[in-house]
Amino acid sequence: MDREQEEMQFLGIFGIYKESYKIIFTWRKIFSQITLALILPLSFIFLAHIQISDLIFSNIIHDEFQLDQTRVGSARYNKLNDLISSEWTYFWLFKIAYFTFFLIFSLLSTAAVVYTVACIYTGRDVTFSKVISVVPKVWKRLMITFLCIFAAIFAYNVVAFLIFIAWIIMVSDSSFAVASLFVFLILYFVGIVYMSIIWQLASVVSVLEEACGVKAMVKSRALIKGKIWVAAIIFFKLNLSLFIIQIAFERLVVHGQSLGMVNRVSYGIICFLLMFKLFLFGLVIQTVIYFVCKSYHHENIDKSALSDHLEVYLGEYVPLKAKDIQLEHFEL
Repeated sequence: MDREQEEMQFLGIFGIYKESYKIIFTWRKIFSQITLALILPLSFIFLAHIQISDLIFSNIIHDEFQLDQTRVGSARYNKLNDLISSEWTYFWLFKIAYFTFFLIFSLLSTAAVVYTVACIYTGRDVTFSKVISVVPKVWKRLMITFLCIFAAIFAYNVVAFLIFIAWIIMVSDSSFAVASLFVFLILYFVGIVYMSIIWQLASVVSVLEEACGVKAMVKSRALIKGKIWVAAIIFFKLNLSLFIIQIAFERLVVHGQSLGMVNRVSYGIICFLLMFKLFLFGLVIQTVIYFVCKSYHHENIDKSALSDHLEVYLGEYVPLKAKDIQLEHFEL
């Protein structure tokens, strides 16, 4: 990152893309190592989850169809009923295991990439062994932030559900119902996108500053002001790309029996390559957006202080103090 701090604020969407690509390309060795250790497993877990979930769920649907065709109370009926119960248990246990491993690798990948980009920003030499030694200490802070944002999103969905129930009870006119439902869905979607952006930026704050959890969310909310549209468009495009890759994998690999095994494997490899590149690119982008927002609000980051606090001394990770990273305004 060879840009001056005050120049970062002028980066738009394509400028952020270019800066992120430049970081990855220039430091491709360290990012390749991070990818092999963390992001590749993360991508594999994501795609394998789609394949295995579909397989288990297809078996459940098939057995439930057989159950409907079987006389109630017969030995076959009881056997199928027990089998379906077991399959549902396996299905939800698998979902829990998937979510656990995906969350762990997601947080570890975030910690590794954010720490690496910050080291590059400060000009400090960064090695893979150093990154790996820091990551286990940083990801705990990310977990606290994740739990807080998860609670916030859960509360948001509960409130949205209650409003939806009230809407069903109160609205009777069909034309008004359709229009109001459309407005409600738009507002709900906007809220989810906004909270997701806050979460991503709060993850970076949790690694680079002393704030984590609710404090990191409050800090990220303040930082994103003025750059919300840039962040929202980038967030939308990244998630749209993720959705396209997921749909392509489902249609060409999971449900692509007619394409033949060779083609399915080929498409699976392509989806896998696109997936891990998208994950890496997205993590670097969210870190660059953090520096762009800091620059936009004229919060000068003391590179020497940031560098010192990114260093690992005697196995202890010390988060950057707020006085070193914020409220130091530079003149334009």
